[in-house]
Amino acid sequence: MIIGLGVFETISSMDNAVVNAHILQTMPEKYRRIFLVWGLLFAVFIVRGILPLLIVWLANPALSPWQALTATFSGDPNIVAYIDRSKPFLLLGGGVYLFLVFLSWLFLEEKNYAFLAEGFIHRQGAWFCALTSVFTVMIVYISLRHNPFMALAATIGVSVFFIADGFKRNSEEQENKIVESQQRMSAWSKILYLEILDASFSVDGVVGAFAFTVSVPLIIIGNGLGAWLVREMTVKGINTITKFAYLKNGAMYAVGFLGCLMILESFGHEFSFWLAPASMILLLGLFLGLSILANRREKILLSKNK
Repeated sequence: MIIGLGVFETISSMDNAVVNAHILQTMPEKYRRIFLVWGLLFAVFIVRGILPLLIVWLANPALSPWQALTATFSGDPNIVAYIDRSKPFLLLGGGVYLFLVFLSWLFLEEKNYAFLAEGFIHRQGAWFCALTSVFTVMIVYISLRHNPFMALAATIGVSVFFIADGFKRNSEEQENKIVESQQRMSAWSKILYLEILDASFSVDGVVGAFAFTVSVPLIIIGNGLGAWLVREMTVKGINTITKFAYLKNGAMYAVGFLGCLMILESFGHEFSFWLAPASMILLLGLFLGLSILANRREKILLSKNK
């Protein structure tokens, strides 16, 4: 479970690692170490520590923040039962968020096309907003028939997606500005920017973690492992992982599948605990294999052209 969470966090944060690496190249060695060491502590204990607790608290508004904190580590049957009753709201909001992340990638983001259908869908990007609107209306309608608070959870998932997506889409523009204005922006300002950016990228991993487990301690450990791996990729270079052209595709299909799984489970469908990690490993393995085959074909073509 923890390994699965760590792998999911790592793959879903590849874009974050790319941005980190580009900006860190413009910083003195001293400040790189500060970001990579102290930034890791912030990423694990503050962002990935507080965010899951905050989500649990928002899903259980009758609890005080302190009660929500102790509840996640408590074995009290009454507390466990209380949190279990709020699980559908948590799963629905998270599932809607993840499914929209997948749709956004499928329709709007530049990517290496593993299948011809991906290129066709990408060219229909103008339909993304229409599909998102229809999807939101359908989910809210179905939710209202079950519980009005589930409809609220669904709209919160939509809102969080657009807020986080806005930060992410602004990151590329800001990255270019930072790289071009090395002398005009202090190293501390760049560190602060990277930490804020890391917080926005961490939402995907934290929300997706609830598809694996609702145990906050496990989520903190698994996502913390993933955050450390992202920092390692940043330090040692991301060329190795970016050589696998379709690995991000596999991660996004896993995100979409986990989102659907969470939505269905929120409406009462039961799934085995192993389905989420097994599906993620299967999808990542499939697209890793496609990437390796593509690399081999490219090497063969290069050797023939020489």
